[in-house]
Amino acid sequence: MTAYPVLTVTTFLPIVGAALVLLLGSERRARWIALATTVATLAVSAPLYLQFDKTSSALQFVESHDWIPSWNIAYGMGVDGISLPFIFLAALLTILCVSASWTAIQTREREFYAALLVAETAMIGLFAASNLFLFFVFWELIVVPLFLLIGVWGGPARVYAAVKFLIFTLTGSVLMLVGVIAVHHSCGTLDFQALALGEVRLPPTQQAWIFAAFLAAFAVKIPMFPVHTWLPDAHTEAPTAGSVILAGIVLKMGAYGFLRVSLPILPEGVQLFREPMLVLSVVAIVYGAYVTLVQTDIKRLIAFSSVSHMGFVTLGIFTLKRSGVEGAVLQMINHGIVSAALFLCVGMIYERTHTREIKDYGGVGKSAPVYSIFLALFCLAAAGFPGLNSFVGEFLIVSSAFKTQAWLGVMAVWGVALGTAYLVWLYYRVVMGEMNPGLEGLKLELNAREVATLAPLALLAVGLGLYPDCVLSYLRAPVAALPGVMS
Repeated sequence: MTAYPVLTVTTFLPIVGAALVLLLGSERRARWIALATTVATLAVSAPLYLQFDKTSSALQFVESHDWIPSWNIAYGMGVDGISLPFIFLAALLTILCVSASWTAIQTREREFYAALLVAETAMIGLFAASNLFLFFVFWELIVVPLFLLIGVWGGPARVYAAVKFLIFTLTGSVLMLVGVIAVHHSCGTLDFQALALGEVRLPPTQQAWIFAAFLAAFAVKIPMFPVHTWLPDAHTEAPTAGSVILAGIVLKMGAYGFLRVSLPILPEGVQLFREPMLVLSVVAIVYGAYVTLVQTDIKRLIAFSSVSHMGFVTLGIFTLKRSGVEGAVLQMINHGIVSAALFLCVGMIYERTHTREIKDYGGVGKSAPVYSIFLALFCLAAAGFPGLNSFVGEFLIVSSAFKTQAWLGVMAVWGVALGTAYLVWLYYRVVMGEMNPGLEGLKLELNAREVATLAPLALLAVGLGLYPDCVLSYLRAPVAALPGVMS
């Protein structure tokens, strides 16, 4: 094992960097401190991937210290094969957010990079937490930097979008806190492993109520239909880095909550809510795709597409089949990669044109061939093109949906078809055809920094498409150990 507490260091190094940015950094120096901190965070997390035992379903790199003894609450860290890929993705995307913001953020740079680093601590901490109390602490912590990123550095309607985001998330969180208190009162512990082992099993009726309390918080974060309406506004007004964090990681927190909390601790509650969750999932897939088709703002289009894509994730989870759950986790990683890349592409072109209206584009491929190649790759990946990363995840989810109920599979396939339609239609209107007169004279091509920002995501999109087992191999043991999940 490592010579240092790798999860604690990885989690809290960004918040140390945030303090350095505020205390030592000038406006110009802040970005360099932030970049060094995010790169160092990824570097110190390396032992997690190098020394991880894929054959074990137990938490690894466990750290536990008494925190609030009178409540039997410990400071606990640990990762398994489900949480580990998200820690890597969070660390990587934060580096790319710093790079993407290099010239885009011109005001209050110290505060911006400090908020970004606090968000990184919250994201990594949530996936590393090994007890429900610490999970809730990090769940709440992420709200603060995101509220600031949207409300301070966002677009013209940023205050409205930030307040709407805050109201939705805090409403869900209040009910989640009720669930946490109920679990602690009934079981006397909030440790994930102790709760999953079923040493104190909650009665079915109580499981149902607690599942509903957690569902309120998880559904908002995913976001599930019909509590998704905060997402388009937040994405539209957020700066590029805010959109990347939201789409790449924050939307995954709710689905991760089902896997870490609901399935292991509340299996009978899951069974009770299974059918409604499957129905809501396919509604999100089809509704999100249809609404995406009529969007005129590129960021709103990608935001509504996330509602549809995350519907696939919840569909896979609540099939309660091993291939479906594995496909759902893989698809969460895939969506984090592709949606982050698409928002980066939108942010890069917006810096040059200062418009996100699709009608203002056209013919971009003639003056920006490298940009157009990246955009084509990420649109194809989002559409589930064979050989790119989303294909295998969608295949596993759709096949599990057919095995569960045929109509679920049919609706999922219809969602895939609609997704291909809106992504091809977007690419055609932005890149193909004659150059829009309003774009003439603008230098639309990517610079070296922007190419370097998109390149890691392009490599992951291709790499996971050709070799998805580099993620699936981590998932097999912990998914097989989840209660109620069938082969």
